[in-house]
Amino acid sequence: MPQDYHHGARVVEINEGTRPIRTISTAVFGIVCTAPDADEDMFPLNRPVLVTNIYTAIAKAGDTGTLPFVLDAIVDQANPMGIVVRVEEGADEAGTTSNVIGTVEEDGTRTGLQALTVAKTITGVTPRILGAPGLDTQAVATEIIAISQKLRAFCYLSAYDCATKEEAVTYRGNFGAREAMVIWPDFVKWNTTTNLSDTAFATARAIGLRAKLDNDIGWHKTLSNATVNGVTGINKDVDWDLQNPATDAGYLNENEVTTLIRENGFRFWGSRTCSADPLFAFENYTRTAQVLADTIAEAHMWAVDGVMSPRNVRDIIEGVNAKLRAMVTQGYLLGGSAWFDEAANSKDELKAGKIYIDYDYTPVPPMENLNFQQRITDRYLLDFAARVADAG
Repeated sequence: MPQDYHHGARVVEINEGTRPIRTISTAVFGIVCTAPDADEDMFPLNRPVLVTNIYTAIAKAGDTGTLPFVLDAIVDQANPMGIVVRVEEGADEAGTTSNVIGTVEEDGTRTGLQALTVAKTITGVTPRILGAPGLDTQAVATEIIAISQKLRAFCYLSAYDCATKEEAVTYRGNFGAREAMVIWPDFVKWNTTTNLSDTAFATARAIGLRAKLDNDIGWHKTLSNATVNGVTGINKDVDWDLQNPATDAGYLNENEVTTLIRENGFRFWGSRTCSADPLFAFENYTRTAQVLADTIAEAHMWAVDGVMSPRNVRDIIEGVNAKLRAMVTQGYLLGGSAWFDEAANSKDELKAGKIYIDYDYTPVPPMENLNFQQRITDRYLLDFAARVADAG
């Protein structure tokens, strides 16, 4: 205990009250790419590299592999901060797939996608929007989902090597995670080197657009119906009509595949994840859950191993409620509140240093199905004569 005897004055600081809670950074991409002729000092193999200016990164990315094209796709939408892991191209697709998936070496070094899990330790930044555009075979996609779950991130996956919408829907059935969205087909973009149109990875543009939306609107807005920059076409014919569900786009969306449309520009169309749980059917439902979980947890590191006093617990609850109210006011949530449940916190649990604080929330639904009810009526003819007189 503190020294009792003192001949003089003493000031004891009592640091109580609610702490402000800062929302985590969400517009941070994490990509795994190939780039055989990239600057090795800028992009060492299998090492998470923090990119704070994509234009600078493009200058060091070389001209081959997927990295220069992915960075170009992202910067067409925005210039967000992100993590790049460069991997070596294999002798064939199978070898490249293994390099992208990565492993943990005997010395603990992590390669490929596994390197994203130590990005925060190495760079201080956690990637939240993941992908491996152009390299996401089914085996890679499965691993991206696993990494997304570890990082509480969201990933965009192509319907890899699918030539038709039916194949894309069948491919979508390989996944059941709320952290993933499957996209089909790809965009087309002009290649200034070959003077020809090239296939442009839709997933790369999804990553860039997701970061842009997070910055400009918020993580509660889905990718769907937002214009995509830097593309000239779509590499497959996708039939779409705003009022008719019996279209290619309607078929894909009904089966939880996001597609591409052309309507006042090129757009993603579809908000559904691969979730087997309907509670997280929409992209923004998943991201809301992720953002809240990390925001609330990371804001309370100060409380871990602190004093479990009623006053401190009250301060935590009031702080969480203040943050939830702010998110409601800003339009990120429809509602939310935190409380202390006496039934969940028995004396034995409290004595063991364990405490439970509950909070709930309601995410903002996307307006996926907008219905107008049109009626024909003759009631506006009832005062026809009076209106004729008034017109005179």
